[in-house]
Amino acid sequence: MAAMTLSLPIDPPANDLLNSSPLALLLGMVLDQQIPLEKAFTSPYVLTRRLGHEPTAAELAGYDRNALVQIFATPPALHRFPKAMADRVQQVCRVLVERYGGDPAGLWADARTGQELLSRIGDLPGFGAQKSQIFLALLGKRYDVRPQGWQAAAGAYGEPDAYRSVADITDADSLARVRAYKQQLKAAAKAGPVG
Repeated sequence: MAAMTLSLPIDPPANDLLNSSPLALLLGMVLDQQIPLEKAFTSPYVLTRRLGHEPTAAELAGYDRNALVQIFATPPALHRFPKAMADRVQQVCRVLVERYGGDPAGLWADARTGQELLSRIGDLPGFGAQKSQIFLALLGKRYDVRPQGWQAAAGAYGEPDAYRSVADITDADSLARVRAYKQQLKAAAKAGPVG
């Protein structure tokens, strides 16, 4: 990955792993669902510590399922749904092995357009339209992965200074702005349609 500029308000070693390991970054995004993003993006580091080394996609793809679930479930669990998310991580890693030779950066390395990259991300287990656009924006904004048309393909998440997702977080202030945006969305959803 090129310019490593993601700076989340998490333990420095966890942040460093996100910036040095494409797999850790991708797994953080996989786990960023129904838990605080700090927890999601710290869990790849905790997984590495529990394994005693930085895993490869091939290793996780072939890992004994029950053993992986146990690693995820050991307190403090890596996710509030450890069994389901251990399965999801394994599924994503299997796709990486089958389509990209086990290289997570292969997902984006030769994508010619933003739409092609969005499609590749969307083919990963658990990546719906919104999550795919957020990950595309994260790659573009923080890692200089910018195939032609990446901002348009990322939709609103690709806009500069949008403060809508993890792609916009560089410090505590930007995290607060992203949280405020998400709270507005929740409030609007609760209120329902006007009129």
